[in-house]
Amino acid sequence: MPQRLATYFGRMLEAMLLTLMVTLTSIVIVAVIYRKGLNNSLSWYDEVAEIMLIWVTYFGSALAALRRKHIGFDGFLLSLPLGARVIAYVISEIIVIGFFVILTYGGWIVFKVVQGDSLVSLTWVPQQLPQSIIPIGGALFIIAELMSVPQAWKSVRAGVSLEHEDIEHEIKLAKEALKK
Repeated sequence: MPQRLATYFGRMLEAMLLTLMVTLTSIVIVAVIYRKGLNNSLSWYDEVAEIMLIWVTYFGSALAALRRKHIGFDGFLLSLPLGARVIAYVISEIIVIGFFVILTYGGWIVFKVVQGDSLVSLTWVPQQLPQSIIPIGGALFIIAELMSVPQAWKSVRAGVSLEHEDIEHEIKLAKEALKK
C-alpha cells in the first residue's frame, strides 16, 4: 500500500509539472511572438513566467525527493560501519525534514503577511497565489521524503548505493550509443 501511494503521489507531481511546464512554454512562445512578431510586449509576462518557474522548481524538487534523485554523498555514508551508517542516515533525514518543516512554517507566515496584496502587473491576482508555493512545496517535499524513507532505509541497511545504480545505467547507455 505505501508503495502504491508513493506511485500515485509521483504521478500527481508529474502531472502538475507537465501542466506547469507546458503552460510556461506556451506563455514564453506567446510573449516572443508578441515582442518579435507584433513589436509589442506583454506587461505581465516577466512576472508570471518567474512565478511559474518557481512553481516548477518546487514541484520538481518534491518529485526528486520522492525518487531520491537529489545530489547526495552516499559513497561516504556507505563507507561507514552499519551502526554509524544508520545513525548518520537518521540524523540526515531529521535535518532535511526539519529544514522543510521550518521552510513550510516560514512560507505560511509569508502567505499570511501578503494577504491583501496583489501582483504588480496583474492587480486582480492576489499575492497569496504565487506565495502559496512555499508552504505547499515544503509540505510536498516533506511528504515525498517520508514516502521515500522505507526504500532508502533498506538501501542504507544493505549498503547499496542508489546513485551507483543510476551511474552504471548511464555508462551502459553511453557504451551502447558509442557502438552504434
